[in-house]
Parts: sequence; structure tokens; C-alpha cells
Amino acid sequence: MSTVALAATDGMLQFELAIANEVFGSSLPGFTGSWYELTVCGPAAVKVGRFLLEPDHDLGHLARADTVIVPGWADVDVAPPADLVDAVRAAHEAGARVASLCTGAFVLAAAGLLDGSRATTHWAHTDVLAARHPLVEVDPDVLYVDNGSVLTSAGKAAAMDLCLHLVRSDHGSAVANTVARRLVVPPHRAGGQAQFVTAPMPEQDEHPLGGLLPWATERLDRPLTVEDLARHANMSSRNLARHFRSATGTTPLRWLLNQRIRRAQELLERTDDSVDLIAEATGMGTATTLRRHFNRTVGVPPDSYRRTFRARTTGGAAP
Repeated sequence: MSTVALAATDGMLQFELAIANEVFGSSLPGFTGSWYELTVCGPAAVKVGRFLLEPDHDLGHLARADTVIVPGWADVDVAPPADLVDAVRAAHEAGARVASLCTGAFVLAAAGLLDGSRATTHWAHTDVLAARHPLVEVDPDVLYVDNGSVLTSAGKAAAMDLCLHLVRSDHGSAVANTVARRLVVPPHRAGGQAQFVTAPMPEQDEHPLGGLLPWATERLDRPLTVEDLARHANMSSRNLARHFRSATGTTPLRWLLNQRIRRAQELLERTDDSVDLIAEATGMGTATTLRRHFNRTVGVPPDSYRRTFRARTTGGAAP
């Protein structure tokens, strides 16, 4: 997935377009592998918000890319241009992985790429997307949806989550975390996390969970329970659950499981440890437990994940 084409036409949102350009178009210092080659494709000069953009190629060039990114569409009441819709459809038929950011999902839906599949967009427009495209299973409560060759994200910051997810899928967690550090953003938010939460992630000195979350991530090798977390935060389990839902959009156990799976991915990528050892290091207890949760969350067993990741990073053929 080394070539990335960014679709650009009049009426797109500059924020999502800039995010994709920053993630895939900027080199990563110290990275020795093959980074992305980004091109911008569009008709002549493109007016994006208050900016005038000069594409590298026309929209037909989308079909030559490994990955096509469709940024947000500014006015969902206006149908996207037919030439953009046709070019995105042709790119997918040519084998490209196609990802939409925010309301770019309306372009993918118009191209028929979301029919019969689960998808998302900015929460303010999910009802419109569902009404206009009844064959699409619209999920308003997630950050992004990965259907393999077609991916959709919610709005604004969730576009960054999806872009980092693509980097993680191509190059692994360590590289995605490096990109996130360079951009000064959270390294990983699971796609199934709620789009809208009532409070941002807490700072350590101003929220009851601020000290708890790093404390827990340093102890993932231990069988932590909700009661352990509540005890350390000096609150009841019910109060802890309320704070967790408000600050992270998920439950304490789901958050803890996501951290364990993420740590397991890093160990599978960077070490030769057996699945049994990784199960112990991530607090899963047994290889059977790790395999069950890993397969359910990531979609493949741990051994397959390791083989596929190493095939990608060494240039071999993935199974």
C-alpha cells in the first residue's frame, strides 16, 4: 500500500484533506522502510475552503494508487460530482483500498462501495446518509469502520484515527505510534470507541482518571479487575464506570482489554516471544484466552497477525 492518492475537488473540507496529507505525505525521520508516495488527484485547480490547490494528476490517476483517500464533502445536501464518484468506483474496481474521511462517506456511498456493508460518518450526518442510501448499514456510534478494502471514519479528529489505523495496518503499531508522537496526538483509539464523549481524555492533575490510566497501562501483565481500578482511583466501581464512560466513551473492562490487545500486537511485531509468553505479559493468563480475544478484536489469530506483519515489513507475500 505504498502509493496513496488523495482525491480533491471543489467542495471538499480542508481539515480532513490536510490530515491525510500530513500523515501520508510527510516523511518519517529514522524510518528505514518504504514510506508512502502521496499524490493529489483532481480536475485542474481546486477550491478547498479558502485555499486554492493544484493537483498532481487528474481524477483518472486514482485507479493507479494502492490506497485512495476521499476527504470530507462540505455540503451533504449537494450530490458529489459524477466524475469523482466514477473515479473512486474505478479505483476500487482496479484493486485500490478506498478510505473516506468524515462526510467523504457520501462519495463512497454514491459509488456503491458501501452497499450491504457497515459504515460511519460524522454523527451529525448519519441519519442523512442512512436515509439517502438505505442499503448501507450506518453506525453512528463508532470512530471508524474497517471493511478491508473499504474504510469509513467519523468526523474531524476521527479522520486522524483512521489514517493512523491505516499506518498501523501497513507498518505496525510501533511506526504508527511514532507518527502519532510526531503529530502530538493519541497513538491509538479503537474504531469501536464512541464518536462523542462528554469530556476529553483527562490530564493527570485535573481528573480522577488522569493518574489511573497510566498506572493501569504499566500493569497490563497483572490480572487487574474493575475493583482494582476503583480502589486505586479511590472511588466506587459504579462511580468509576461513570467517569470512564464520560472520559473515554467505553467501560473500564473494554478499555483494559483494548490496551492488552494493543500491547499484544506490539509484542507480536517486535519480539519472537511465544503466544503463551505474550499472554502472560499482557495479563491474559493463557494462550487460549489471548487467541479468543485477539481474534475477536483484530480479526485474525495472533500467529497469523505476526506472519502477515512480518511479510509486509520484509516485502514478502502476506498469507
